[in-house]
Amino acid sequence: SKQKIVKAGDKDLDGQLDFEEFVHYLQDHEKKLRLVFKSLDKKNDGRIDAQEIVQSLRDLGVKISEQQAEKILKSMDKNGTMTIDWNEWRDYHLLHPVENIPEIILYWKHSTIFDVGENLTVPDEFTVEERQTGMWWRHLVAGGGAGAVSRTCTAPLDRLKVLMQVHASRSNNMCIIGGFTQMIREGGPRSLWRGNGINVLKIAPESAIKFMAYEQIKRFIGTDQEMLRIHERLLAGSLAGAIAQSSIYPMEVLKTRMALRKTGQYSGMLDCAKNILSKEGMAAFYKGYIPNMLGIIPYAGIDLAVYETLKNTWLQRYAVNSADPGVFVLLACGTISSTCGQLASYPLALVRTRMQAQASVEGAPEVTMRGLFKHILKTEGAFGLYRGLAPNFMKVIPAVSISYVVYENLKMTLGV
Repeated sequence: SKQKIVKAGDKDLDGQLDFEEFVHYLQDHEKKLRLVFKSLDKKNDGRIDAQEIVQSLRDLGVKISEQQAEKILKSMDKNGTMTIDWNEWRDYHLLHPVENIPEIILYWKHSTIFDVGENLTVPDEFTVEERQTGMWWRHLVAGGGAGAVSRTCTAPLDRLKVLMQVHASRSNNMCIIGGFTQMIREGGPRSLWRGNGINVLKIAPESAIKFMAYEQIKRFIGTDQEMLRIHERLLAGSLAGAIAQSSIYPMEVLKTRMALRKTGQYSGMLDCAKNILSKEGMAAFYKGYIPNMLGIIPYAGIDLAVYETLKNTWLQRYAVNSADPGVFVLLACGTISSTCGQLASYPLALVRTRMQAQASVEGAPEVTMRGLFKHILKTEGAFGLYRGLAPNFMKVIPAVSISYVVYENLKMTLGV
């Protein structure tokens, strides 16, 4: 336990816990303890009794008897009342590092439920109970369904973004209304959903591979803790994201080509794939792969860093009376952090889409990532790297809201 406290509090990694670090550890720790205490105190009377412990653990998927709950109580109960007040709770737990309290994560999970249509890289963390009771796959199915609905609802903005990334330039200045008018004129209202089929199809394999890879990498990192520390989550999440996206990357290329197709160009997804294969070969399915992989790191890093900062700010300022931050706070934190991550990696995403869109012409030189960056900067300036940003950000709030509502309803249907 002593080593754990030193490890949890030692910020400058010198193996020693100085006074400042200890104070910081206590403040940070007390905040989290306050959250858990409030969440256990179902009756809101400032005390925790055996039934409340049983009930709270049940909510987390762990069933224990009243006798076991009384044992837990006795270990903390100093004054023999068989209930625990805040002081007893705090004194008992302050010198047990916070890894013992995985429940906190259930409130503040950095969640991939909120599907913004981008490749979110940090997968959900599931508690041991959720894994043992099979709740995890229900979460994944609900998350996938929510993603499918939200992507379909925001598909017109997504297609507009792809068109602007590829075709907009100084000479062809595409605005949002103009873009929509152009799409409808070219292919009717249905054309607004081009590329959506494959975008929805790739949710399932990507989520499944990412989840499995994340679990394996966690084991490989060799952490016995329930929840990973932030740099471990960044590492595991980025690697799992890279593995998942490498596996389904040809679908990404197909999605871009399907979104950009002209009326009657392909009869469907398979026709498009056959066409690319016969005219350009297998290599075409991996165009833009390098900028895509490079984009994972800034996206995941900034997303996580902003999320943790917002979370801690909220905890310090407002977590006085309530443990549960409330849906709105979680959605806001998740949306802001994911938006910052997208902003950081957007130029790479734009270059990736342009490379995916480029059909190989016989004898024409192959476009490289560096060449494209130079070309865009030279012809359009830095602004050119952010084409399509407006429709991209317009779809964030509707996508998050829709996926949240659908996710909650699906969870109820699946009995989570």
